[in-house]
Amino acid sequence: PNAVGKGTVQNLNYVPYRESKLTTILKQSLGGNSFTLMIACLAPIDCYTEENISTLNYAARAARISNAPSINMDPKLKEIMEQRRTIERLKQELKRAND
Repeated sequence: PNAVGKGTVQNLNYVPYRESKLTTILKQSLGGNSFTLMIACLAPIDCYTEENISTLNYAARAARISNAPSINMDPKLKEIMEQRRTIERLKQELKRAND
């Protein structure tokens, strides 16, 4: 099964991608920390009905992909921010203890 395929994904931490140029181009958007807008373009001619249905199915499956975005942060910067919060919390505790 693939991320936008008909199957289900067993491991929720890993999203496999099919081998296609479109999915490869959209890989970061579909499975990364991005907001994605997908526009499905259809042809109004009867001879493209099968392709239109395939396009709509792909777009519908892609719309069901759900991610929990997180902020991409340098581990060192994250540690510094956590240390600053800890220092601030300790200053507040010390101030309350001395009052």
